[in-house]
Amino acid sequence: MSTVSSITVLIQNPFLIFLVAIGVFVGIYVGAIPGLSTTMAVSILISFTYSWDTLPALALMTGVHVGGCFGGSRSAILLNIPGTPAALPTTFDGYPLAKKGQAAQALTVTTVQSFVGGIIGCIALVFATPAISKFALQFNAPDYLFLGILGLMLVGSLSGTSMLKGVLAAACGLLIGTFGMDSFTGMQRFTFGNLYLMSGVNYIVAMIGLFGFSEALVQLRDLRSVDVIKQKIGRLIPDWRQVFHFFPLTFLSALIGIFVGALPGTGGDIAALFAYDTAKRTVKHPEVPFGEGALEGLVAPESANNAAAPAAYIPLLSLGIPGDTCAAIILGSLVIHGFNPGPTLMTKNPEILGIIVGGMVLANLFLLPLGLSGIRIFSKIAEVPKQLLMPVIIVLCVVGVYAINNSMIDIVWMTGFGVLGYFMRRHDFPVGPMVLGIILSSLIEKNLRRTISLCATTPFFQLIFGSILSSILFLAILAIIACQLPSVKRLLQAVKTHKND
Repeated sequence: MSTVSSITVLIQNPFLIFLVAIGVFVGIYVGAIPGLSTTMAVSILISFTYSWDTLPALALMTGVHVGGCFGGSRSAILLNIPGTPAALPTTFDGYPLAKKGQAAQALTVTTVQSFVGGIIGCIALVFATPAISKFALQFNAPDYLFLGILGLMLVGSLSGTSMLKGVLAAACGLLIGTFGMDSFTGMQRFTFGNLYLMSGVNYIVAMIGLFGFSEALVQLRDLRSVDVIKQKIGRLIPDWRQVFHFFPLTFLSALIGIFVGALPGTGGDIAALFAYDTAKRTVKHPEVPFGEGALEGLVAPESANNAAAPAAYIPLLSLGIPGDTCAAIILGSLVIHGFNPGPTLMTKNPEILGIIVGGMVLANLFLLPLGLSGIRIFSKIAEVPKQLLMPVIIVLCVVGVYAINNSMIDIVWMTGFGVLGYFMRRHDFPVGPMVLGIILSSLIEKNLRRTISLCATTPFFQLIFGSILSSILFLAILAIIACQLPSVKRLLQAVKTHKND
C-alpha cells in the first residue's frame, strides 16, 4: 500500500479527525505556556492513552505535536518568553512588533507561515521519506560537529551592535552547558559536590530565566516609564499577497527545517535558528531592520520549525530512528503498543503510516483556523497594564519551570538566570547567544569527542575530506570565518560598491 493511499485510513474515520483537531487545539495552548513544552505534553499523553487503541492515540499525539510547535510563538511575541525552544528566534522581531502595537499582525503572520511551512514539510514526509532518510544517515560525528560549529556562527546574527559581547555570552553558554556529569566518563564537572548539579542545567530553564524573568525585572524597575501599547487589530484575514511575496523565503526556510529536522538528535530549535540567520544574510532590503520588527524575522523561523516537525518522522518511519524528542516519544508509544518501527512498518502496518502522515497533514490544515481564531483575544494581553502583567509573567515563569521536573532547584536556577539576564540587558549584552551556547554545547562536545576517537584510527584530514558532506560543512565554516576578517570585509565592500556604481 502506498503512502498516499494509506492516509485514507484516517480520512475515512471522523473520530480520528476529531482527535487530531483536539490535539492541535491543546498543543497550541500548551505550547503558549512557558515551560510546558510539546515534549512534556506528548509524554503525558502516553500514560493517558495507554489503554486506547493505537490509531486514536497516535492521532491525538500528532495533533499535539504540530500545535505545540506553533503555540510557542504566541508567548514569544506577546511576552518575550519563548513558549518552546523553537520559538526563541521569534522573540527577536515578534516582541518589537508587539511593543509597536502590531501584535495581531505578528500573530497572523506566524500562523500563516507556520501553516505553509508545515504543509511543505508534510509534502516532503509523504513523497521524499526514503531519499531524505538515506541522506540523513550519511551524517557522522564530524558532520554533526561541523553542524554545531556552524550553529555557533549564528552569534553574529544575535549579537546586535557588539560582536565581542555576543561571543562572550555564547562562550559562557558553552561553559554552562558542560555542567553536570560527563556522559562519556561519568566524571562530575563544575558540580562542586552538589547533587543537584549532576544532571546539568536545563536549557529551557535558562531560556525562561534569561528571556521571561529578566524581561519582567527590567520592566518592573521603572513602571512609570512603561506605557500601555494600544494594539491595532483589524480584519484577521491572511494577506495572501504578502504570503506570495514571502514565499521564496518561506520555501528556503522550510527546506532548512526539513533538512535539520530529519537529522536524528537535532530538532526545530536548531532549524529555526539556522533559518533566522539565513534570512538575515539573504534578505537585502527588509522594510524594518532585523531585531526591530522585521516580518522576515518571523517568516523564517516559524516556517522552519513547523517544517521540521513532519521531517522528524522521516527517519522514524523509514528507519526507526526518531528525528527529535517528540518523535522519540511516539517511537516509544509504538513499541508499547507492540509495533516495530523501521523499514518493515510501511509494508506490514500501513495503517500506522497513514495515521502519522495523514495526522500531520490534517493537523497543519487545522492549524490555520485554530491559530487565527484566538488572535484577537491573545493580542489584548499586550494591552494589560504592566503593573498587573509583570507579576503574572513571574508566576508563569515559576510554574512553568517547576512543571519541567517538579524541582525547586529549577526555580532557583531560573531566578539566577533571570537576574543574570537583567544585568546583561542593563549593560547591552545579548542574551540570545548565551542560550544558543547552552543548546549547542552538548551537540558540539559529544561529537567533538567522537571525532577525536575516530582520529585514533583515521587521520583527521581524511575524516574531513573523505566525505562530501564533511568537506562542504568544513569549507562553509572557513568561508564564514574568512568573511569576518577585516581585509576580506573591505574587499567585499569594494566589490559591492563597484557593482552599485
